[in-house]
Amino acid sequence: MRDEFYLRKNTAIINFSVAYYKTEEEILSSAGFREFLERFFRHLADTDVELYSQTVRNEELGAYLNSLIRSLKLLLVLDSEEIPGIGRSNRARLLTLVEKAYDYWRKLERYTILLSKSDFSLQHRIFMEYDGNFNDLVLSLYRHLEEKLQGKSNLVYRQMNAGSNGAVVLGNYYSLLPGEYDRLRSIPFIQTLMLHTPVMLYPSSNKREGMFTETEKNPVRDFSMKPHTWMCYPAKVGNLLIFVYFHQDYLSQGLSLANLFEMADREECENRKPDGIVLYGMEKDEYETVFHFDKKNKIWVGALTYDPKIEYFGYMKKIILTCHNLAKMYKGWLPIHGSMFEITFKNGVRKGVAMIGDSGAGKSETLEAVKALVSDEIMRIDVVFDDMGTFHLSGNKVVGQGTETGAFIRLDDLDRGTAYRDMERSIFMNPTSAVNARVILPCTNYSTITHNQTIDYVLYANNYTDKTGMHRFKNVSEAKSVFIKGTRKAKGTTGETGLTSTYFANPFGPMQKQELCDPIFDKIFSALFEQDVYVGEIYTRLGLPDGKEGLHEAAEQLVMGLKE
Repeated sequence: MRDEFYLRKNTAIINFSVAYYKTEEEILSSAGFREFLERFFRHLADTDVELYSQTVRNEELGAYLNSLIRSLKLLLVLDSEEIPGIGRSNRARLLTLVEKAYDYWRKLERYTILLSKSDFSLQHRIFMEYDGNFNDLVLSLYRHLEEKLQGKSNLVYRQMNAGSNGAVVLGNYYSLLPGEYDRLRSIPFIQTLMLHTPVMLYPSSNKREGMFTETEKNPVRDFSMKPHTWMCYPAKVGNLLIFVYFHQDYLSQGLSLANLFEMADREECENRKPDGIVLYGMEKDEYETVFHFDKKNKIWVGALTYDPKIEYFGYMKKIILTCHNLAKMYKGWLPIHGSMFEITFKNGVRKGVAMIGDSGAGKSETLEAVKALVSDEIMRIDVVFDDMGTFHLSGNKVVGQGTETGAFIRLDDLDRGTAYRDMERSIFMNPTSAVNARVILPCTNYSTITHNQTIDYVLYANNYTDKTGMHRFKNVSEAKSVFIKGTRKAKGTTGETGLTSTYFANPFGPMQKQELCDPIFDKIFSALFEQDVYVGEIYTRLGLPDGKEGLHEAAEQLVMGLKE
């Protein structure tokens, strides 16, 4: 980004590398403030025609904004009675405008960025100071204007993040990208970021549709967009490194990755070739939701076309995990669409539990229900993965690893207190929506998800059967008939409805490469039965009307079984 201020759709970006405001007057004089006012008045013309017409009247908007900004500047040093043209009625109307403009500003997704060109440690120190000062300055400006127009000081103050939702330091890394990827080298990497949580986001889309399909053409070959309008989040996905390049209009989605995937540092990015690359916001429609395997360089490339629907965070999360899963299958590892945790009882007994199922089956929600149980016998619960992980053989033993340090969970399937318990670190997406409101919660650390974890239980999350508790399978054949069929009752988290089936409940790699996944499944599950691991299904009932009640019953019976 080269401009001082960028405003498109619901995203506002302030570039401190071009302009840094030190006074309230500098904000009012900035081109960015003028652009914001123009956008606000267009919004006002659509939402409050009466106020717009009373304010602007028959005057040309540009001329009115000139006089408005001049009046606001005068208010910084004079009382409203001393300013020509601001009478008692005009003062009340202007106060209403200030209040509405401030509310409109705060509903935007607001970010500050700083391009690092010098000593990293220095930039790291000053970017937090710059962002903090900007927050204070915007809040001070609002209060100054508000109190001048109302003619008295406030009696109650609320200390909000009035400036930004987050701040980012960007810089260039000398990554080990092959020559065919040179056109990506100018895109800066996120080096440090700060989120003012809890963050409330309202993307225009709140469900994922369709599937990721393979293309023989590498999308990087058609990347022709301006590098300064893109940035990269270097994600550590399990033990893989994936560079996630995204257009600045999807900055909210890109920064939300910090609650889900560990961010790689400079040394990790410059001393290792990435295992995968994601291009989020491509220009060409042919790359709507695709992946490609660069056999020469052994890099998996995912791409999504610029479109309002990919504002739904599920698209970004799942294309990253698709690249991860495909890379892992080529190494003989089995991708698991599910959740896994290790529960430690106070008597020292530890049990590793993995639950497998497609979106909405109840795997993440069962984990949260188990965590919410109050038990004097449980010492702690360590999350290994919450949506996607892997099984592989270490020696002759099947072990599990994770991919994410966070969780992307439906709010209406959580225990009422869960979202509030971790609210201070959370990112909420469409929290007021009646369908698929979501929260991204940090829930574990990177060393835990990349450590080989013992597996004692492997359960299929059955959300469609009117039963309670668990059922253990007798052999691999019986287990395969359930796990591979991948049945679940869709709950509106994707474009599907009703009872559906997906190969191994995993449409993110295994379904596209079934011929590759089948022998890996047979090998891993045969080893599970040889090791006498409990392989069965758990009845979450999450697709039934009494879903929440059934979920808690399943969690209670699971914990009882683990203690035996």
